[in-house]
Amino acid sequence: MIDFWVGLFAVAGAAALLFLAIKVSSQSTLPATSTYAVTANFENIGGLKVRAPVKSAGVVVGRVTGIELDPNLYVARVTLALDARYHFSRDSSAQILTSGLLGEQYIGLEPGADDKNLEAGGRITITSSAVVLEQLISRFLFSKAETAGEQTPTEHAQ
Repeated sequence: MIDFWVGLFAVAGAAALLFLAIKVSSQSTLPATSTYAVTANFENIGGLKVRAPVKSAGVVVGRVTGIELDPNLYVARVTLALDARYHFSRDSSAQILTSGLLGEQYIGLEPGADDKNLEAGGRITITSSAVVLEQLISRFLFSKAETAGEQTPTEHAQ
């Protein structure tokens, strides 16, 4: 009989952990409102994933719904589903940002000043790719090694 209660307690604990994980997860969906799709091309998306948030002024205004390689331009074509309540001008810019130093990546939208808005099927043309930490470190180390190699040892006068 004790085995039954221990098993029941273990199942209840696992269910509680699953419930907590779902509640805490940042992968929540947008409210049940309509969306419109726009695309943006990036040279490097880093670790951006489908369902990553799209934010403007820190507010989630959409989600990444698709990522594919453009076979002609060899850039990443990212499809965004933006909430229909939010309208961005055609000259808005998009950049891939990171929450914290090593956190999740998301797309930040900066509104432009054009009178006409992006429409469904539109494209954001002003983009900034992700900053990849490994590339920054390797550039820094390479520049330090290069400057160290350029220095010539001085002769000591006796």
